[in-house]
Amino acid sequence: MPEQYLVDQSPIEVDKRIKLYAALLMFQSGSMSAGAASEFAGVDRFTFITECQQHNIPLVDSAPEALDGELKDLRRIT
Repeated sequence: MPEQYLVDQSPIEVDKRIKLYAALLMFQSGSMSAGAASEFAGVDRFTFITECQQHNIPLVDSAPEALDGELKDLRRIT
């Protein structure tokens, strides 16, 4: 890795950041669950959720129509 990317950071810190960003992208694309992505990144789920919020990545990505259907189902049950 070019040294310009290591300014004020150790190679280990850069490695951790790259893993986190990769995990965030895989979660956002739907190829990994939040649990798998947090494990891949080497962080706990709370840290991963915080990172998702900081990068404007929704934790739940459901179409409004799907949510409406689920709400109707719940109303029938209660």
